[in-house]
Amino acid sequence: MNGPGIQLTLAPELRLFAPPSRRAERVPTATDGASSLGHVVESAGVPLTEVGRLLVDGHEVPASYVPRAGQDVEVLGVERPQQIEGAPLRFLLDVHLGTLARRLRLLGVDTAYENEDIGDPALATRSAAEQRVLLSRDRGLLRRRELFAGAYVYSDNPDEQLRDVLSRFAPALTPWTRCTACNGPLRDADKDSVGDRLEGGTQRSYDVFAQCTACERVYWRGAHHARLERIVSEAVEEFGGVATP
Repeated sequence: MNGPGIQLTLAPELRLFAPPSRRAERVPTATDGASSLGHVVESAGVPLTEVGRLLVDGHEVPASYVPRAGQDVEVLGVERPQQIEGAPLRFLLDVHLGTLARRLRLLGVDTAYENEDIGDPALATRSAAEQRVLLSRDRGLLRRRELFAGAYVYSDNPDEQLRDVLSRFAPALTPWTRCTACNGPLRDADKDSVGDRLEGGTQRSYDVFAQCTACERVYWRGAHHARLERIVSEAVEEFGGVATP
């Protein structure tokens, strides 16, 4: 771009997307005089999924606004909790976020997940078809126009990822109600009804079971329950909801 020049300021939390030379305040930025402000922001490296308000000379404008020479543009991050209009809040995670998907399901959050790489077009199409917020660390994927909605996952640490998503979207938490394997709803199950799916030691040692109504996987309070209980308790304490013992 070598047209009208503007002064571009990215919010501090958005500067990680830009090259180091463009992370200061009021960075001189050339435009072509025809492209929208949304295009200019994406050209600076910032996915529009991470953008809240756009201010031009202190006045809010839409992403379709075409900036003029000499204008000061400020790009703000999304406000938290972020409201998603048009559908119940539910998520779709790409292949690199399996641990986050299981933790969201553990908390009862409707979370679809592809454990194979089906490609960016297919993920974006599913996001639109099922009206799910796509969570990804792939900036290019988040720029696809067909997405219903999307969000960048800022950390590669599963604990931090979970806190980030819960803080950003504030989903209702209903722990222990979804299958961590397939996202299906769980129901209480008696030992007799699931006995043929249990090993002898498990059948003798446990009395309380749940079963997925979709894939029929059986759950009980086994060796990993204490660790999972910690994840649930910490999330409920910080972000709300009622944990089921």
